[in-house]
Amino acid sequence: MSLLEIRGLSKRFGPITAVDNVSFKVDQGEVLGFLGPNGAGKSTTMKMIAGFISPSAGGVSVLGEDVAEAPLKTKAAIGYLPEGAPTYPDMTPRGFLEFVADARGLKGPERKARIDYAVEHVDIGHVLDQSIDTLSKGYKRRVGLAQAILHDPPVLILDEPTDGLDPNQKHEVRELIRRMAPGKAIVISTHILEEVEAVCTRAIVIARGRLLAEGHPVEGGWQLGEHFAEPGRLDAVFRAITMGAPSSAQEAA
Repeated sequence: MSLLEIRGLSKRFGPITAVDNVSFKVDQGEVLGFLGPNGAGKSTTMKMIAGFISPSAGGVSVLGEDVAEAPLKTKAAIGYLPEGAPTYPDMTPRGFLEFVADARGLKGPERKARIDYAVEHVDIGHVLDQSIDTLSKGYKRRVGLAQAILHDPPVLILDEPTDGLDPNQKHEVRELIRRMAPGKAIVISTHILEEVEAVCTRAIVIARGRLLAEGHPVEGGWQLGEHFAEPGRLDAVFRAITMGAPSSAQEAA
């Protein structure tokens, strides 16, 4: 079952086309690696999926409902970790998660249980009452991840979820993603290609707003479009796919 469907998604900012006719689906149980160089359109695509910005063309469906037509219902089904994981620096993690739980409509025992679940699974219990402003980049990222999983959403959109984490913390987040994956559709934007090999069941590559290749693990490595990568060599395939990608402006010329 496809929990998430993206159909011909495009976004233009004046003369600049940031995302150009991107389409893909994510089924329950899939962890999709969303790959591309800086400026490829990954974060813009994720913002449109989450309903944070509106597309110039195309659409997004979550659990069969169009995000534009049923924004509240679809956003309730999404957990979104944006780039930079913005929080309120003067709040504590405890206060921030309580605020998010209230915004999500969680009440009573369920509210406490969901906060406890998020705190335990991202391991922030010992910093719960510190000001977020005093936390390291890695702990701020964990707080952002905690709010994304707080309401147990069926669709998770995670933009660079391990950014700023040390190797042990990265391992813990990857294990969390693996545990959650069977019941969810998860999209991970990342520059860390070993993360794709570690947790993703599928991957797509975009550059200059266009989807260039799609693939999955195969025996002995990864297949991305016509390219095969042996274990640990996904970076070479990534370069081969993205470095020759023409822009829309170049093609129009």
